[in-house]
Amino acid sequence: MTKALLLATTVLASLTTMAQAADMKVCVSWSNFREERWKTDEAAIKGALDAAGAEYISADAQTSATKQLADIEGMITQGCTALIVLAQDSASIGPALDAAADAGIPVVGYDRMIDDPRAFYLTFDNVEVGRMQARAVLEAMPKGRYVMIKGSPVDPNADFLRGGQQEVLQAAIDAGDITIVAEAYTDDWQPANAQKNMEQILTEADNGVDAVVASNDGTAGGVVAALTAQGMAGIPVSGQDGDMAALNRVALGTQTVSVWKDSRALGKAAGEIAVALAGGTAMADVPGAATFKSPGGKDLTAILLKPQPITKDNLNLVLDAGWISKDALCAGVSGVAVCE
Repeated sequence: MTKALLLATTVLASLTTMAQAADMKVCVSWSNFREERWKTDEAAIKGALDAAGAEYISADAQTSATKQLADIEGMITQGCTALIVLAQDSASIGPALDAAADAGIPVVGYDRMIDDPRAFYLTFDNVEVGRMQARAVLEAMPKGRYVMIKGSPVDPNADFLRGGQQEVLQAAIDAGDITIVAEAYTDDWQPANAQKNMEQILTEADNGVDAVVASNDGTAGGVVAALTAQGMAGIPVSGQDGDMAALNRVALGTQTVSVWKDSRALGKAAGEIAVALAGGTAMADVPGAATFKSPGGKDLTAILLKPQPITKDNLNLVLDAGWISKDALCAGVSGVAVCE
Protein backbone atom coordinates (compact mmCIF):
# COMPACT_ATOMS: atom_id res chain seq x y z
CA MET A 1 0.00 0.00 0.00
CA THR A 2 1.41 3.43 -0.95
CA LYS A 3 1.85 6.22 1.58
CA ALA A 4 -0.89 8.27 -0.12
CA LEU A 5 -3.28 5.33 -0.14
CA LEU A 6 -2.47 4.51 3.47
CA LEU A 7 -3.03 8.14 4.46
CA ALA A 8 -6.41 8.30 2.76
CA THR A 9 -7.45 4.99 4.28
CA THR A 10 -6.36 5.98 7.78
CA VAL A 11 -7.74 9.52 7.74
CA LEU A 12 -11.04 8.67 6.15
CA ALA A 13 -11.76 5.17 7.43
CA SER A 14 -14.49 6.41 9.75
CA LEU A 15 -16.45 8.32 7.13
CA THR A 16 -18.69 5.50 6.02
CA THR A 17 -19.86 5.10 9.59
CA MET A 18 -20.70 8.80 9.81
CA ALA A 19 -23.43 8.73 7.17
CA GLN A 20 -25.97 6.28 5.88
CA ALA A 21 -25.68 6.03 2.10
CA ALA A 22 -28.96 4.24 1.37
CA ASP A 23 -30.63 5.81 -1.65
CA MET A 24 -27.77 8.27 -2.12
CA LYS A 25 -26.85 9.28 -5.65
CA VAL A 26 -23.38 10.71 -6.03
CA CYS A 27 -22.99 12.48 -9.36
CA VAL A 28 -19.55 13.01 -10.86
CA SER A 29 -18.87 15.61 -13.53
CA TRP A 30 -15.64 14.82 -15.37
CA SER A 31 -13.90 17.48 -17.44
CA ASN A 32 -12.79 14.79 -19.89
CA PHE A 33 -11.67 11.19 -20.15
CA ARG A 34 -8.78 11.79 -22.55
CA GLU A 35 -6.11 11.39 -19.89
CA GLU A 36 -5.20 7.88 -18.80
CA ARG A 37 -5.42 8.58 -15.08
CA TRP A 38 -9.12 9.51 -14.96
CA LYS A 39 -10.11 5.88 -15.52
CA THR A 40 -8.21 4.92 -12.38
CA ASP A 41 -9.78 7.79 -10.42
CA GLU A 42 -13.24 6.74 -11.58
CA ALA A 43 -12.74 3.11 -10.55
CA ALA A 44 -11.66 4.23 -7.07
CA ILE A 45 -14.66 6.53 -6.68
CA LYS A 46 -16.99 3.76 -7.80
CA GLY A 47 -15.39 1.36 -5.36
CA ALA A 48 -15.92 3.75 -2.44
CA LEU A 49 -19.53 4.39 -3.42
CA ASP A 50 -20.24 0.69 -3.89
CA ALA A 51 -18.85 0.02 -0.43
CA ALA A 52 -21.17 2.65 1.00
CA GLY A 53 -24.20 1.49 -0.97
CA ALA A 54 -24.44 4.73 -2.95
CA GLU A 55 -25.31 5.01 -6.63
CA TYR A 56 -22.77 6.42 -9.11
CA ILE A 57 -23.91 8.74 -11.90
CA SER A 58 -21.45 10.48 -14.21
CA ALA A 59 -21.09 12.77 -17.21
CA ASP A 60 -18.14 13.61 -19.45
CA ALA A 61 -17.88 17.30 -20.37
CA GLN A 62 -15.47 16.47 -23.20
CA THR A 63 -13.32 19.53 -22.35
CA SER A 64 -16.28 21.90 -22.76
CA ALA A 65 -17.02 24.24 -19.85
CA THR A 66 -20.44 24.94 -21.34
CA LYS A 67 -21.28 21.26 -21.59
CA GLN A 68 -20.11 20.73 -18.03
CA LEU A 69 -22.58 23.29 -16.71
CA ALA A 70 -25.37 21.61 -18.68
CA ASP A 71 -24.24 18.19 -17.45
CA ILE A 72 -24.37 19.29 -13.83
CA GLU A 73 -27.78 20.89 -14.26
CA GLY A 74 -29.05 17.62 -15.74
CA MET A 75 -27.56 15.53 -12.95
CA ILE A 76 -29.12 17.76 -10.30
CA THR A 77 -32.53 17.08 -11.82
CA GLN A 78 -31.81 13.34 -11.49
CA GLY A 79 -31.85 13.71 -7.73
CA CYS A 80 -28.18 13.82 -6.84
CA THR A 81 -27.43 13.96 -3.14
CA ALA A 82 -23.78 14.96 -3.66
CA LEU A 83 -21.64 16.24 -6.53
CA ILE A 84 -18.01 15.56 -7.32
CA VAL A 85 -16.72 18.03 -9.91
CA LEU A 86 -13.49 17.89 -11.87
CA ALA A 87 -13.78 21.39 -13.28
CA GLN A 88 -12.89 22.00 -16.90
CA ASP A 89 -12.69 25.75 -16.26
CA SER A 90 -12.65 26.63 -12.59
CA ALA A 91 -13.37 30.29 -13.31
CA SER A 92 -16.68 29.52 -15.04
CA ILE A 93 -18.03 26.77 -12.78
CA GLY A 94 -19.81 29.25 -10.48
CA PRO A 95 -23.35 28.72 -11.86
CA ALA A 96 -23.04 25.01 -11.06
CA LEU A 97 -22.16 25.85 -7.45
CA ASP A 98 -25.16 28.16 -7.29
CA ALA A 99 -27.48 25.46 -8.63
CA ALA A 100 -26.10 22.88 -6.22
CA ALA A 101 -26.44 25.27 -3.27
CA ASP A 102 -30.03 26.07 -4.22
CA ALA A 103 -30.79 22.34 -4.24
CA GLY A 104 -28.95 21.73 -0.96
CA ILE A 105 -26.38 19.47 -2.64
CA PRO A 106 -22.81 19.38 -1.25
CA VAL A 107 -19.96 19.66 -3.73
CA VAL A 108 -16.48 18.15 -3.74
CA GLY A 109 -14.05 20.02 -5.99
CA TYR A 110 -12.00 17.12 -7.28
CA ASP A 111 -8.28 17.49 -8.02
CA ARG A 112 -8.71 21.04 -9.39
CA MET A 113 -9.52 23.90 -7.09
CA ILE A 114 -12.91 25.54 -7.27
CA ASP A 115 -12.31 28.87 -5.58
CA ASP A 116 -15.55 28.86 -3.64
CA PRO A 117 -15.93 27.96 0.05
CA ARG A 118 -19.07 25.98 -0.79
CA ALA A 119 -16.93 23.30 -2.45
CA PHE A 120 -14.76 20.91 -0.46
CA TYR A 121 -11.30 20.93 -2.08
CA LEU A 122 -9.70 17.49 -2.48
CA THR A 123 -6.42 17.15 -4.30
CA PHE A 124 -2.76 16.32 -3.99
CA ASP A 125 -0.35 19.02 -2.86
CA ASN A 126 0.23 20.50 -6.29
CA VAL A 127 2.74 23.12 -5.18
CA GLU A 128 4.83 20.29 -3.74
CA VAL A 129 4.41 18.37 -7.00
CA GLY A 130 5.96 21.35 -8.78
CA ARG A 131 8.81 21.43 -6.28
CA MET A 132 9.44 17.73 -6.78
CA GLN A 133 9.53 18.14 -10.54
CA ALA A 134 12.00 20.99 -10.39
CA ARG A 135 14.21 19.29 -7.80
CA ALA A 136 14.61 16.20 -9.95
CA VAL A 137 15.43 18.20 -13.08
CA LEU A 138 17.77 20.53 -11.19
CA GLU A 139 19.66 17.57 -9.73
CA ALA A 140 20.08 16.14 -13.21
CA MET A 141 20.97 19.49 -14.82
CA PRO A 142 22.21 22.04 -12.25
CA LYS A 143 23.24 24.54 -14.91
CA GLY A 144 21.81 25.34 -18.32
CA ARG A 145 18.92 26.62 -20.40
CA TYR A 146 15.49 25.60 -19.12
CA VAL A 147 12.08 25.49 -20.76
CA MET A 148 8.90 25.51 -18.68
CA ILE A 149 5.96 23.68 -20.27
CA LYS A 150 2.94 24.56 -18.17
CA GLY A 151 -0.54 23.07 -17.98
CA SER A 152 -3.88 24.46 -19.10
CA PRO A 153 -4.31 28.21 -18.56
CA VAL A 154 -7.82 27.63 -17.14
CA ASP A 155 -6.70 25.03 -14.58
CA PRO A 156 -5.50 26.52 -11.25
CA ASN A 157 -3.20 23.52 -10.82
CA ALA A 158 -1.05 24.82 -13.68
CA ASP A 159 -0.08 27.88 -11.67
CA PHE A 160 0.24 25.97 -8.38
CA LEU A 161 2.74 23.69 -10.11
CA ARG A 162 4.57 26.59 -11.71
CA GLY A 163 4.86 28.33 -8.36
CA GLY A 164 6.40 25.27 -6.74
CA GLN A 165 8.82 24.88 -9.62
CA GLN A 166 9.94 28.48 -9.31
CA GLU A 167 10.56 28.13 -5.56
CA VAL A 168 13.13 25.43 -6.23
CA LEU A 169 14.76 27.03 -9.26
CA GLN A 170 14.94 30.62 -8.01
CA ALA A 171 18.30 30.37 -6.26
CA ALA A 172 19.93 28.84 -9.34
CA ILE A 173 18.33 31.51 -11.51
CA ASP A 174 19.59 34.26 -9.21
CA ALA A 175 23.06 32.74 -9.29
CA GLY A 176 23.06 32.76 -13.08
CA ASP A 177 23.32 28.98 -13.27
CA ILE A 178 19.94 28.59 -14.94
CA THR A 179 18.25 30.67 -17.59
CA ILE A 180 14.60 30.11 -18.46
CA VAL A 181 14.66 30.57 -22.23
CA ALA A 182 10.95 29.99 -22.80
CA GLU A 183 7.71 28.91 -21.18
CA ALA A 184 4.25 28.18 -22.49
CA TYR A 185 0.83 27.08 -21.27
CA THR A 186 -0.60 23.92 -22.84
CA ASP A 187 -4.24 24.19 -23.89
CA ASP A 188 -6.30 21.34 -22.37
CA TRP A 189 -3.05 19.70 -21.16
CA GLN A 190 -2.93 17.99 -24.55
CA PRO A 191 0.32 16.24 -25.57
CA ALA A 192 -0.09 17.42 -29.15
CA ASN A 193 -0.27 21.03 -28.00
CA ALA A 194 2.78 20.56 -25.77
CA GLN A 195 4.65 19.03 -28.70
CA LYS A 196 3.80 21.99 -30.94
CA ASN A 197 4.90 24.44 -28.27
CA MET A 198 8.15 22.59 -27.75
CA GLU A 199 8.83 22.35 -31.47
CA GLN A 200 8.37 26.11 -31.81
CA ILE A 201 10.62 26.78 -28.82
CA LEU A 202 13.35 24.52 -30.20
CA THR A 203 13.16 26.30 -33.54
CA GLU A 204 13.37 29.75 -31.95
CA ALA A 205 16.20 28.69 -29.63
CA ASP A 206 18.08 26.81 -32.37
CA ASN A 207 17.84 23.71 -30.13
CA GLY A 208 19.58 25.60 -27.32
CA VAL A 209 17.73 23.78 -24.55
CA ASP A 210 19.29 21.71 -21.76
CA ALA A 211 16.27 20.73 -19.64
CA VAL A 212 12.48 20.90 -19.66
CA VAL A 213 10.21 21.19 -16.65
CA ALA A 214 6.94 19.81 -18.04
CA SER A 215 3.97 19.90 -15.72
CA ASN A 216 2.41 16.49 -16.32
CA ASP A 217 3.10 13.22 -18.09
CA GLY A 218 0.95 14.07 -21.09
CA THR A 219 2.84 17.29 -21.76
CA ALA A 220 6.11 15.45 -21.06
CA GLY A 221 5.19 12.96 -23.77
CA GLY A 222 4.73 15.79 -26.26
CA VAL A 223 8.02 17.34 -25.18
CA VAL A 224 9.91 14.05 -25.53
CA ALA A 225 8.46 13.56 -29.02
CA ALA A 226 9.70 17.01 -30.05
CA LEU A 227 13.12 16.39 -28.52
CA THR A 228 13.42 12.97 -30.13
CA ALA A 229 12.74 14.46 -33.55
CA GLN A 230 15.76 16.73 -33.01
CA GLY A 231 18.03 13.98 -31.69
CA MET A 232 17.81 15.43 -28.18
CA ALA A 233 16.05 12.61 -26.34
CA GLY A 234 17.55 12.07 -22.90
CA ILE A 235 17.87 15.64 -21.68
CA PRO A 236 16.08 16.04 -18.32
CA VAL A 237 12.28 16.22 -18.55
CA SER A 238 9.76 16.15 -15.70
CA GLY A 239 6.15 15.04 -15.49
CA GLN A 240 3.51 13.85 -13.06
CA ASP A 241 0.64 11.35 -12.67
CA GLY A 242 2.50 8.07 -13.02
CA ASP A 243 1.10 7.36 -16.49
CA MET A 244 2.20 3.99 -17.83
CA ALA A 245 3.98 5.45 -20.84
CA ALA A 246 5.72 8.02 -18.65
CA LEU A 247 6.98 5.44 -16.19
CA ASN A 248 8.33 3.47 -19.12
CA ARG A 249 10.06 6.66 -20.32
CA VAL A 250 11.60 7.04 -16.86
CA ALA A 251 12.94 3.50 -17.11
CA LEU A 252 14.19 4.19 -20.63
CA GLY A 253 15.86 7.45 -19.58
CA THR A 254 13.90 9.83 -21.79
CA GLN A 255 11.98 11.26 -18.82
CA THR A 256 13.69 12.10 -15.54
CA VAL A 257 10.79 11.99 -13.10
CA SER A 258 7.07 11.35 -12.92
CA VAL A 259 5.60 12.65 -9.68
CA TRP A 260 3.21 9.88 -8.76
CA LYS A 261 -0.16 10.88 -7.39
CA ASP A 262 -1.83 7.62 -6.48
CA SER A 263 -5.27 8.44 -7.80
CA ARG A 264 -6.69 5.32 -6.18
CA ALA A 265 -6.29 7.17 -2.87
CA LEU A 266 -7.79 10.38 -4.24
CA GLY A 267 -10.80 8.65 -5.77
CA LYS A 268 -11.48 6.62 -2.64
CA ALA A 269 -11.33 9.76 -0.51
CA ALA A 270 -13.67 11.62 -2.87
CA GLY A 271 -16.33 8.92 -2.73
CA GLU A 272 -16.16 8.70 1.06
CA ILE A 273 -16.23 12.47 1.55
CA ALA A 274 -19.18 12.86 -0.83
CA VAL A 275 -21.15 10.25 1.11
CA ALA A 276 -20.28 11.90 4.42
CA LEU A 277 -21.29 15.36 3.24
CA ALA A 278 -24.52 14.05 1.76
CA GLY A 279 -25.25 12.43 5.11
CA GLY A 280 -24.99 15.75 6.92
CA THR A 281 -21.35 15.86 8.02
CA ALA A 282 -20.07 19.43 8.00
CA MET A 283 -17.07 20.05 5.76
CA ALA A 284 -14.92 21.08 8.72
CA ASP A 285 -15.80 17.82 10.50
CA VAL A 286 -14.41 15.58 7.76
CA PRO A 287 -11.40 13.81 9.31
CA GLY A 288 -8.17 15.37 8.11
CA ALA A 289 -9.82 18.52 6.77
CA ALA A 290 -7.93 21.79 7.13
CA THR A 291 -8.26 25.35 5.91
CA PHE A 292 -6.62 26.13 2.57
CA LYS A 293 -6.09 29.77 1.67
CA SER A 294 -6.75 30.12 -2.07
CA PRO A 295 -4.80 32.52 -4.28
CA GLY A 296 -7.98 34.59 -4.35
CA GLY A 297 -7.85 34.94 -0.57
CA LYS A 298 -10.74 32.60 0.22
CA ASP A 299 -10.70 30.02 2.99
CA LEU A 300 -11.47 26.61 1.52
CA THR A 301 -11.98 23.39 3.44
CA ALA A 302 -9.49 20.95 2.00
CA ILE A 303 -7.52 17.74 2.17
CA LEU A 304 -4.24 17.61 0.25
CA LEU A 305 -2.69 14.17 -0.17
CA LYS A 306 1.07 13.65 -0.47
CA PRO A 307 2.70 12.89 -3.85
CA GLN A 308 5.78 10.73 -4.50
CA PRO A 309 8.46 11.46 -7.12
CA ILE A 310 9.40 8.41 -9.19
CA THR A 311 12.81 8.27 -10.82
CA LYS A 312 15.00 5.43 -12.07
CA ASP A 313 16.18 4.96 -8.50
CA ASN A 314 12.80 4.03 -6.99
CA LEU A 315 10.77 2.46 -9.78
CA ASN A 316 10.22 -0.46 -7.43
CA LEU A 317 7.63 1.64 -5.58
CA VAL A 318 5.14 1.63 -8.45
CA LEU A 319 5.80 -2.04 -9.12
CA ASP A 320 5.37 -3.06 -5.50
CA ALA A 321 2.15 -1.05 -5.24
CA GLY A 322 0.66 -2.85 -8.24
CA TRP A 323 0.35 0.45 -10.10
CA ILE A 324 2.02 -0.89 -13.24
CA SER A 325 3.07 -4.29 -14.51
CA LYS A 326 6.70 -5.13 -15.00
CA ASP A 327 6.07 -5.78 -18.68
CA ALA A 328 4.63 -2.28 -19.18
CA LEU A 329 7.30 -0.59 -17.10
CA CYS A 330 10.23 -2.39 -18.67
CA ALA A 331 9.24 -2.54 -22.35
CA GLY A 332 12.39 -1.93 -24.37
CA VAL A 333 14.44 -1.26 -21.23
CA SER A 334 17.88 -2.67 -20.48
CA GLY A 335 20.40 -1.95 -17.79
CA VAL A 336 17.86 -0.94 -15.12
CA ALA A 337 17.94 -3.10 -12.02
CA VAL A 338 14.19 -3.28 -11.46
CA CYS A 339 13.74 -4.60 -15.01
CA GLU A 340 16.34 -7.33 -14.80
